[in-house]
Amino acid sequence: MPIKVLISDSPEKTEELAQTVGRKLRGSEVIDLVSDLGGGKTTFVRGLAHGAGSSDRVASPTFTLSKIYEAKGLELHHFDFYRLNEPGLLGHELHDLFLDPQVVVIVEWSDVVRHILPNNRLSICLEKEENARKLTLEYPDSLAYLVEDL
Repeated sequence: MPIKVLISDSPEKTEELAQTVGRKLRGSEVIDLVSDLGGGKTTFVRGLAHGAGSSDRVASPTFTLSKIYEAKGLELHHFDFYRLNEPGLLGHELHDLFLDPQVVVIVEWSDVVRHILPNNRLSICLEKEENARKLTLEYPDSLAYLVEDL
């Protein structure tokens, strides 16, 4: 799979990069966000949602497990599995959402559902560096349109 590495020197830059990706969302995409606590996942989702046309307030769903953001013709389903040891019923919900052409699924802390996630997904690893974030994007050719011009 192709890999693209980007450097963001501020939360605003991370959000801007995510907005660029968000503007290209068509539906049926799955995005897997990987990082440590405070790594910038929610910042990325905020930019992604705004880029897709959502005016909803984006916040981490750590305690609620999931949030839905309405965008232009799409629903962004944002999951956070940080507090789970197994997906339970949410695993079935995820599987159903993958089949909906109007839905984009965004997953944080995906280790517990990695076996459920489709191979056809954009995986973004956000790593803290001294005064920046390194974003490593891994994606199949079928999702290359999301990361063009980044």
